[in-house]
Order: sequence, then structure tokens, then C-alpha cells
Amino acid sequence: MSDSIRQQGIEAEIAQGRAPGYPLLPDAVERTVDPAMATALRRMARDHESYGALVWRKFRRTKVAIVGGLIVVGLFVMAIFADFFSPYDPVELNMRDAFTPPTQIHFIDSAGRFHFQPFVYKRAQKLNADMSSTWVEDTTVRYPINFFVSSWEYKLFGIFPTNLHLYGAAGDAKIFLLGTDRFGRDVFGRSCLAGRISLTMALFGTLISVFVGAIVGVFSGYYGGSVDNWMQRFVEFVQSFPQLPLWMALAAVIPITWDQFAVFVTMSFIFALLSWTLLAREVRGKVLALRETDFVLAAKEMGASDSRIMFQHLLPNTFSHIIVVLTLTIPTIILAESFLSFLGIGIQEPLVSWGTMMRDAQTIQTLGFNPWIAASVFFIVAAVLGFNFLGDGLRDAADPYAND
Repeated sequence: MSDSIRQQGIEAEIAQGRAPGYPLLPDAVERTVDPAMATALRRMARDHESYGALVWRKFRRTKVAIVGGLIVVGLFVMAIFADFFSPYDPVELNMRDAFTPPTQIHFIDSAGRFHFQPFVYKRAQKLNADMSSTWVEDTTVRYPINFFVSSWEYKLFGIFPTNLHLYGAAGDAKIFLLGTDRFGRDVFGRSCLAGRISLTMALFGTLISVFVGAIVGVFSGYYGGSVDNWMQRFVEFVQSFPQLPLWMALAAVIPITWDQFAVFVTMSFIFALLSWTLLAREVRGKVLALRETDFVLAAKEMGASDSRIMFQHLLPNTFSHIIVVLTLTIPTIILAESFLSFLGIGIQEPLVSWGTMMRDAQTIQTLGFNPWIAASVFFIVAAVLGFNFLGDGLRDAADPYAND
């Protein structure tokens, strides 16, 4: 039966004017053979796909995972090019613009005319009779929003000086997409800048935990016996520590006199200290299942060393688990860093993270009158959901033959 199917597939390829031996595209298969034959030909074509192609084909079917990946990419782009997305210097103090609400973007002017180019109006603060204040727009003059404008100067990637920014208001009007904080700094620009610390620290801490967890797991699973017993008891000892209190205690003892880089590296190691145990257990279980398989036994018979078998044969077969754990550990560290910084024992000024920005919204009075101060929470939620969606999609795609 299989020879008949293969022969029909070759005849179909020849009918399409293509050299035999290459998998048919799905639409070509449907046009040339019946559905049963098409399914069989697709299965034969998948047998020749690489593992990466199989994973990608199954991953792209999960729409939620695609959305999560786009969110993650968007956050990293905004963090890397934070200066480009900031029309105003996110670290410069401007008390005249303190607690300015988000700017309203208009397409329809006061006369009811529609404009394709968005614009803003100047605003002024008006004092009411009850001593409260409101912001009133001056609708007599429109100020268009231009793209790729020149503004304050910065260094792209810390090397190339430039003053190009994504957007900006014409004239002397100002545009604050998410308002300003108590020092008159643009909240949107600072949120993009804060993503550099929050995302980089989470990624750096996760890579450390993944490295330690993978090494411990592959050693424990490969050697087994007393080595596995002692290493697993050590993993259980580390797991017995409560994560959050230990993180708080270690973060609280960081001297305030340390420079920014030392604080960043130390906080990354603190978050990685207890995050590697889950991956170590998963890698150990996978290695235990693989160490008696034919390809490992064949490598031993050919004289391969233990290190070669562990790191060139066994560890690559656990990459699917490593990738999934990596994408699911990053949001955990983001939440932990935000919580510690919110309490004032994590990242400190002049460094800025999403947690330090949330610290400005600690008082009910500030949050009640200026709710946009807490806008960084949406970046935290987006990062956590994005990485979780991406991790779920990678977890399902890690076994491309399941339910396929």
C-alpha cells in the first residue's frame, strides 16, 4: 500500500512539472489525489521534516502562543529602543509638568471636521470653586502629531548619537501618552526605559538558573545511584527555603553604596538562587529515561566519554523542557523584582524598573487623584501574560508528534 501511495505521489509531482522526491504542497496534494491519499502523503512528508520544522509547524497553530510571542517581542523592542519611543528625556526633571494627565489625541476638531493626521490641543489647569482643579483644552489651535521627529539627543545602543524619535507634537505643544509623574517625567517613556532593567534582570537571572539546573539535572540523572541520591537531597534542601522571604532578606542587605551594575548583578543572582530546582528535577527525569536508550548505549560502546554523552547526546534532548521552563521562569522573576522594588528593598534610584515606578503609587491619595501613575502595572501584566502564553505554546509544541 505504501509503495502505491508513493508511486501516486511521484506521478502527481511529475504532473505538476516538479522533480520527484520533494514533498508536495498541501494544495497540490488536494488537487491531484483523493483525501485519504493526501493524508498519507502529508504523513510521509512530515517524516522527512527536521525537529525544528515540526515544532514550528505545531507552534504556529496555537494563536494564543503567537499573540504571546508578539507581546514579548514588542516589550523587548520598546525596552531596547526606549529613547526612540520617548519624545522627552525620561530622566530629566520638569516640575512644571508634574502630574499631567494623559494627553487626548484627536481626529475630529471642535468644528466637527475629520483630520487624517492626529493632533492635540494645549491644556491648562483650571481651579474650581471647591479648590479642585481640572484640565481644560484650548481648542482654537490644533497641533499635529508628527512622526520621526527630532528632539532631545541620546546615544543609540550607547554608541551612535542621534536625536530621532518616533513621535512628537508640533510647535510648543506637549504629548504625554500616559501622563507624567510627580517630577514631570513622561510615564510612557519611563515605562519603556524601565523594561530594560525588569526584562534584562529577569532574563539574566533565568539564564543563570537554567544553566545551574541543567548541569545539576544531567549529572544527577546520568550517574544515578549515590550521586543522584545526594544531589536530589541537596535540591530538596534548597526547595525547602521559602522564596519570597529569602529574596527579601537578601535584597535588604545590599549596601546602598554599591554602584548600579553591582546591584543589578547581585539582584539577578538572588532571583536565580532558588529558581533552578524545578528545571533540575525535570532534566533529571528526562535523562533517567534516556540514559538506557540505544543511542546512548551505542555511544558508550564506541568509547565516548561521559562528558560527551551528557552534553552532546543527553542534554540536547532536554532542550524542549529547558525552553519551556525558561519562558515560565521569566515572569516569576519579573513579579518578584516588581514586588521587592515596590517595597523599597529591590532596585533603587537612579535605576528605574517597573517596580520602582509602582512605588510612586503607594499612597491612596496619589493613586486616587492621579491614577495614571500606576500605568506601569499594565506593562507587568503584559509581560507576565506574554511569557505565559509563549511558554504554553512551546510546551505543547515541544512534542510535535503528540495528537498530530
